[in-house]
Amino acid sequence: MVNNASTKLVREMVGGESYEYYPLGQYIVAAPGVCGGRPTFKYTRINVHHALGLLAAGHTVEQVAHSYALPVEAVQEALQLAARAFDQQGGRLVRRT
Repeated sequence: MVNNASTKLVREMVGGESYEYYPLGQYIVAAPGVCGGRPTFKYTRINVHHALGLLAAGHTVEQVAHSYALPVEAVQEALQLAARAFDQQGGRLVRRT
């Protein structure tokens, strides 16, 4: 979940349903009611961690984007956010729990 005080909860109506999320970028959000609040691509249940795993396994940005009908820029943003998170940890690898 997002703990950044400068990130505000956004509320939208999507397909007649309320959709709430914290924007992490233009394409990536943390929606409290979706995937346990873990980062996903906006308006989807596609977990960003899964997409990064595909990239780590050798898939190209274009392949991942095409596989999930995402803009290439969305997958690129996932890489940028992952790099920023790595930098914020001082370059240390952090185990996910």
